[in-house]
Amino acid sequence: MSTVTKEKTGTAEAMEKHTISLHVANKPGVLIRIALVFARRGYNIDSLVVSPSHDPDFSTMNIVATGSRKTLDQILKQLNKLIDVVHATDRTNDDVIHRELALIKVHCEPDMRGEVLQLAKALDCDTVDLGERSVTIQATGNSEKLDAVGRVFERYGVLELIRTGKVLVARGETITS
Repeated sequence: MSTVTKEKTGTAEAMEKHTISLHVANKPGVLIRIALVFARRGYNIDSLVVSPSHDPDFSTMNIVATGSRKTLDQILKQLNKLIDVVHATDRTNDDVIHRELALIKVHCEPDMRGEVLQLAKALDCDTVDLGERSVTIQATGNSEKLDAVGRVFERYGVLELIRTGKVLVARGETITS
């Protein structure tokens, strides 16, 4: 978890990344109501993934957001009061499996193609497109791995980098949200 300090009216407040999991009713307007709770508290949503659950009447949301612990506690209380939110939980320090996916388009002249492809393979990435002067690779893993893969390919020139948000599931028999 990364921590940044922000000065707020003379006191230092720790700004951290938090991973929040929600189980919500699958209805129009739910996403905007949830986003407004974060916005009203000045919390930045870094990534958001919404996916259907095993029950078509409900969805799972995974939100990564940056802000203070104190404000997050207030946000969680407000989220759990929303009618369409079945349950909202901070999963930041929980033992969960989390993954992201990144598509990275790298500038690649023909004479460098072999080197870039070998590097992608060594980093356990899949090649998903070969252009005349570009290679697009797919990387999956935790956030730190995707950050590292992006840094490795910077020296070739990253033309485009698209990442999903964090998806997560609790280990064992525990239900995630």
